[in-house]
Amino acid sequence: MARHVGGKKRPVEIGVWHGVTTCRLRAEMASDGVLIAVDPYPIGRLGFSAQRYIASKEVGKVYNGSVRWIRSTGVRAAQDYALSGSHPVDFVFLDADHSYQGLRDDWDAWSSLVAPNGIVALHDSRSNAARQIEDAGSVVFTREVILHDVRFELLETVDTLTVLRRRMES
Repeated sequence: MARHVGGKKRPVEIGVWHGVTTCRLRAEMASDGVLIAVDPYPIGRLGFSAQRYIASKEVGKVYNGSVRWIRSTGVRAAQDYALSGSHPVDFVFLDADHSYQGLRDDWDAWSSLVAPNGIVALHDSRSNAARQIEDAGSVVFTREVILHDVRFELLETVDTLTVLRRRMES
């Protein structure tokens, strides 16, 4: 996935959690890029989100471009982004709610915001030998809907990851 975000100026990650992938995305994106990191980070038993703290510390160790943290759902963040009048995004990694409805909501919210030739990477969107997840909602939605979306073409699949590119608009 790192090679697909290389040089991108407006990457988005939906579902940051501890920030492991966020670090990789930040390291590989364009040096003048702004990574949008979206996660609702629910408050835990101790009155704060430990995951948010961990992600912030880890991603802060990577010195490339900048990060815009959005504590929100992917759908709400997409609505706000669309209303902001910002340029289309050039990379989206969907790794939040892996249910059928969850991926559907994020796909519906973000897919139209991807620029032509932009990349979408979908986590846990297919089974492999090590992880038989054929009945997972994210796998079913990818197979039934996303892979048939004429706006996008399949670039590759690796492990449980599906990578697509937005076709040029005519």
